[in-house]
Amino acid sequence: MANERLRAALLERGVSIAELATAIEVDPKTVERWITKGRAPYRKHRYAVATHLGMDESYLWPEALTREQVASASESEIVTVYPHRWAVPRDAWGRLFAQAQNEIGILVYSGLFLADDAGIVRMLAEKAAAGVRVRILLGDPDSPQVAQRGADEGVDDGMAARIRNALVLYRPIRGLDGVEIRLHPTVLYNSIYRGDDQLLVNTHVYGVPAGNAPVLHLRKVLGGDMVTTYVDSFERVWEQAAPVES
Repeated sequence: MANERLRAALLERGVSIAELATAIEVDPKTVERWITKGRAPYRKHRYAVATHLGMDESYLWPEALTREQVASASESEIVTVYPHRWAVPRDAWGRLFAQAQNEIGILVYSGLFLADDAGIVRMLAEKAAAGVRVRILLGDPDSPQVAQRGADEGVDDGMAARIRNALVLYRPIRGLDGVEIRLHPTVLYNSIYRGDDQLLVNTHVYGVPAGNAPVLHLRKVLGGDMVTTYVDSFERVWEQAAPVES
């Protein structure tokens, strides 16, 4: 059976069979067999292809990795676990965004602690100016989901107020090239903060403010799927969110 995922990945990345073969030092006919006959390459070649295309090995060859291998790689994606968001060192947030070369993503209800940090907001502007895509997703303050989260945390209308405050604090970067802000009407089970292949994931716990809930620091490892799961979740929320007028 043909490997349509690999074929589509090459088309999406604009990479020819010959170019891939040259990059990973194999014969072009070998690459053709991987695509047309669905043959799985050796592990070193799977790794090389996934790295060259910037995609997950487990996506391109879902049957090639055992459950144990995926579980092991996913466990390796965990850099550290913080018991509370307030326990995350301030410079960890700065490093997450400062090291990003391609993508910064923030998915929250309000994330007011970041919006209220003038240094972080300035860094987001600088990163956008350097060509990094900056996407910020805030909860729609008029949505029932935000009202419910406010009730769950015991702050009621305070949650919507925090979001409106965050929008005001982000005003200096709204409208900048490379910065996109949207409002989402989604039930969030985690807040996600992304800098390329690294994430800080703030879990949401019923009745507990986000600042008191645990945070996972994750870094993408080929073959693992934890980071991919959270990034895919971000994208799904992004697709249904409404842009904020600058």
